[in-house]
Amino acid sequence: MPSVLVPLAQGCEELEAVTIIDLLRRDGIEVITAGLDNRPVTASRGTLLIADTGLDDVLERTFDMIVLPGGLPGADYLAADPRIIDLIRRQHAAGRYTAAICAAPKVLAGAGVLDGRSATHYPGAVDPSAYPRVRFTDAAVVVDGTLVTSRGPGTAMDFALQLIELLLGRESRDHVERGLVRAP
Repeated sequence: MPSVLVPLAQGCEELEAVTIIDLLRRDGIEVITAGLDNRPVTASRGTLLIADTGLDDVLERTFDMIVLPGGLPGADYLAADPRIIDLIRRQHAAGRYTAAICAAPKVLAGAGVLDGRSATHYPGAVDPSAYPRVRFTDAAVVVDGTLVTSRGPGTAMDFALQLIELLLGRESRDHVERGLVRAP
């Protein structure tokens, strides 16, 4: 079964984080949440999240995918953490999936892995002029090779379903989506 790392920073967007974790686990994907520090994570709307482990405990582990929830100031903390930047660069260099939603695509852009690629982000969270080599779009979810980006809380479910499809195929995505009883 694929393994996915979801780093949780103080001030992350809880709707995105929980949606990603929940939907991937519904299909049996191993999801490991890792806090940047050893405290419970207070998300952007005050929800308290408890990470499975600390980031330092998984730095040497290989994951099939790394997914960065957005939200502010969570995405800023991710962008400022050299461990996250190193993980993203190693993941990208190895040809494994890296994904980010909302404000977190700026972490990927800052790490240089979006150069020459298409991506999307929460409106106003990324200054496109700061990253002239990235083709930013307004799409809900953008898949460009092994890089996946999405717009924000309203696209979190579509984003998570796309991640399932990339990791396990369309049949798995459809199975999870049927169980969600989304509008026909």
